[in-house]
Amino acid sequence: MTVPSVGGVGGLDQLAQLYRQQVLTGTAGTGTDVAASAAVAAATGTDPAAAARGTDFASAIGDGLRGLENLDATARTQAVRAATGDLDEVQDYVIAANKVQFATELTTTVRNKALESFNEIMRMPL
Repeated sequence: MTVPSVGGVGGLDQLAQLYRQQVLTGTAGTGTDVAASAAVAAATGTDPAAAARGTDFASAIGDGLRGLENLDATARTQAVRAATGDLDEVQDYVIAANKVQFATELTTTVRNKALESFNEIMRMPL
């Protein structure tokens, strides 16, 4: 199972930066410094604790996606080693492949639940 790299859609760091700026300022922009975004948040009256939680959330999501990419890279490497006969223990490949499959399914489930929650919130009357 191959998971496409997140870097192909503008880079994970750029995505996390845009998310941080949106959380801190309430708008999506092209800021390059989290400290500057925090200053804007302070000037606009945004709660710094909420901004920190948003930054922590973005970091957690980014770390999770990087971990998934690392698991996929490991499984692909071991698949090649198993196919060429360089892998002594074939069960290592099977374990790595199962890990990446489980992680991908978990990531997809979390994404689906997040989208479902977002849609439910958007349907709420004001």
